[in-house]
Amino acid sequence: MTTFLAERVLPCAPADVYEAFRKPDVLARWWGPKDFTNTFQVFEFEPGGHWKYVMHGPGGKHHDNESEFLELESTRVVIHHVSLPRYRLTVSFVPDDRGTRIRWSQEFEDAGVAAKIRHIVEPANEQNLDRLQAVLGR
Repeated sequence: MTTFLAERVLPCAPADVYEAFRKPDVLARWWGPKDFTNTFQVFEFEPGGHWKYVMHGPGGKHHDNESEFLELESTRVVIHHVSLPRYRLTVSFVPDDRGTRIRWSQEFEDAGVAAKIRHIVEPANEQNLDRLQAVLGR
């Protein structure tokens, strides 16, 4: 397995970060790399709930995605991306003097696949956090 980590402090409360995951209309605005948009087909925000969506890339490509929500707590969200490439995303929200420290840990099942897409995943995760920060208005 291979894990990619991204971390930063957002100047807002952990509850605000959690809400940005919980509300599909908000999540659709920031989920994914820069210049991607989303269409959610199924969004069952509960443990064991399904999430099916299409990410629309800036080049006109459409990427079908399917995930399952494993854990949903006010301080942590865990998502299993069941379509390829398979990974487990754990996002934690820890109070910090400056707001919320968000830790984005993406663990890929197949180390070989992770190595091949590292050049995409690492900047995409940072872009995802940039977009989240923009949506939160900070």
